[in-house]
Amino acid sequence: MPRTVIDNERMNLRVRPDAKARLLRAAALRHMDLTNFVMQSALREADAVIADAEKLVVSEREFHRILELLDNPPSPNAKLLAAAAALPKSE
Repeated sequence: MPRTVIDNERMNLRVRPDAKARLLRAAALRHMDLTNFVMQSALREADAVIADAEKLVVSEREFHRILELLDNPPSPNAKLLAAAAALPKSE
């Protein structure tokens, strides 16, 4: 998961005048200042993006196959055994 370094509490954005006017109008309609409106909207979108990236959707058939494989895993094949043998030894 990508991580970023946060060096301060301020963000600067360049916004076209027409976009800023729309944001100000929307903030006023919600009885909010521009900063709170933009933060609330951006955080809601960020949460949706993160949730979408962290979930996996499978069909019912695939779900049952996954459960079957977890309950009864296949025997390791030659490639898996070779990969495991190539791992560094733990101390």
